[in-house]
Amino acid sequence: MKLTDYRIILASNSPRRKELLSGIGVKYEFRMLPDIDESYPETVSADEVAGYLAEKKASAYLPELNDDELLITADTVVLLDSIVIGKPSDEADAIRMLQLLSGKTHKVITGVCLTSKKKQVVFSDTAYVTFGELSREEISYYVSNYKPYDKAGAYGVQEWIGYVAVEKIEGSYFNVMGLPIFKVYKELKQF
Repeated sequence: MKLTDYRIILASNSPRRKELLSGIGVKYEFRMLPDIDESYPETVSADEVAGYLAEKKASAYLPELNDDELLITADTVVLLDSIVIGKPSDEADAIRMLQLLSGKTHKVITGVCLTSKKKQVVFSDTAYVTFGELSREEISYYVSNYKPYDKAGAYGVQEWIGYVAVEKIEGSYFNVMGLPIFKVYKELKQF
């Protein structure tokens, strides 16, 4: 099924985003710019950080975008009590993050930005994820075996920890994976 007249460019290193986009039959090219600044001003509310960053990433690519290309950028953040939990810096940080999430419900928000030379659409999706209690041993096992340093909140729901820790998800599972694919499909059809 043809979703758009544009050549689609995915600007993400995430294997999960690539898998999800391929899963809906989208043919895309991959493009990555090095060292894109992912900082945000304190004036941006925690709920808006993911959308802000997706749009900021798109701005970095805009000068190189051709007229026939549609760029997809995305960013996922984990929020615990309105505090943004990003990607861990190292093993100790990953362990700390998972200890914070253990036994609690947190929000996962993925912001997506669709950009062409003439149009831009920014949207986000929110899911609520409830973790059961995790022991120090379980957290250490996960971090040493799966090295979740490229994941917001230090976990991948599709990995071991998702099977043993996620009690329930309210919202899109695919959003928690890193791309609210239902909404992406819908927006691509309308673009």
